[in-house]
Amino acid sequence: MGKIIGNNSSISTMEPMLPEEGGEALEDLVMELTEKAHRLAGPIHPIVQRSIGDLVRPMNCYYSNLIEGHDTHPRDIERALAQDFSTQPKQRALQWEAKAHIELQQMIDGSPVEPCLVSEDSLRWLHREFCNRLPEEMLWMEDPDTKRKVKMVPGALRSETVTVGRHIPPRPEHLTKFLARFEEAYRPDRLSKLRRVLAVAASHHRLLWIHPFLDGNGRVTRLLSHAYLKHIGLGSGLWSVSRGLARSVHEYRVRLEGADAPRAGDLDGRGNLSTQGLLDFCRFFLRTCVDQVEFMSTLLAPAEILRRIQIFTEEEERADRLPKRSFPLLREAWLMGEFERGKAGGLTNYGQRQARTVLNRLVKKGFLISDTPKGPVRLSFPIDIVERWFPKLYPAV
Repeated sequence: MGKIIGNNSSISTMEPMLPEEGGEALEDLVMELTEKAHRLAGPIHPIVQRSIGDLVRPMNCYYSNLIEGHDTHPRDIERALAQDFSTQPKQRALQWEAKAHIELQQMIDGSPVEPCLVSEDSLRWLHREFCNRLPEEMLWMEDPDTKRKVKMVPGALRSETVTVGRHIPPRPEHLTKFLARFEEAYRPDRLSKLRRVLAVAASHHRLLWIHPFLDGNGRVTRLLSHAYLKHIGLGSGLWSVSRGLARSVHEYRVRLEGADAPRAGDLDGRGNLSTQGLLDFCRFFLRTCVDQVEFMSTLLAPAEILRRIQIFTEEEERADRLPKRSFPLLREAWLMGEFERGKAGGLTNYGQRQARTVLNRLVKKGFLISDTPKGPVRLSFPIDIVERWFPKLYPAV
């Protein structure tokens, strides 16, 4: 929370809402993202996609935390999801934050996203659902100058006027009209296909510029971008823009500041803010999206991932950490999504008793999971194997 200052806000200070012109380069990025995002899931079984989504959500959370300056170790995130919280207050707070983020993204991923996702009510819902999952002590904010503490109300627009770096967001009494303009400009059902994709990028900056909440604006904005991409058919549980933003966090902040800048003369658009700054941010954001889709497409190429799983399994078998003939079961789960337990014998060429032993070891290790003790099994991805099966998804863990 920044120090309290004065600022007379006018709705025109947020214009333009979309780049007035982006040229072929920007349109090419939109087309490239659309094409590659649509191809990403093609060769992967839908059931496996859900399992990958269970892996990507914590990854998205990890990188979103990193942008906030919160380095939450992936194993600590995994422990938080298992209700295993640290006794150290700082580490425990980061775990609660991560768990809240993942649960909220799971809600977004598991239900249809409505066109009103950019409305004030929807934004307040995102903030409320996130904050309601935090312990009360994490809702208290401190003014860095006065040291005055203010409790943040989940889902409530801020009642304080703050500074964010060199930017002065709208005063609290003007937030509702700015959010109304935000919805008017970015509702996807009112935009062409091209402008919907541009709106994902532009709305990311403009929501941070409005800064509607006392805290948690970055988190809400990145979750909104995830939901928006999902709604227009480009986002999925298979990739995350937060990974790319965190890995280019310096440029991310520079581009955000550039889009905060006032118009630089008659050649810089017709709004109050710089059209060139917004255009540069949109290019950066969409290029980051393309990079992350390309990265996951390479990582999830079926032949390559099966090769990595096979090499890992053979090494584990030689070290006697996995039973022989484990790979055929993992391969079947990747290719078919899931399989009945009774198929283990045919897949391993073992008798039922020995095949069941192999299957049970893979379940115990967390490589295969099932909704019921006797139900079909599917792949799972415990954190210990992520670097081997999905190299560079996280920094080395």
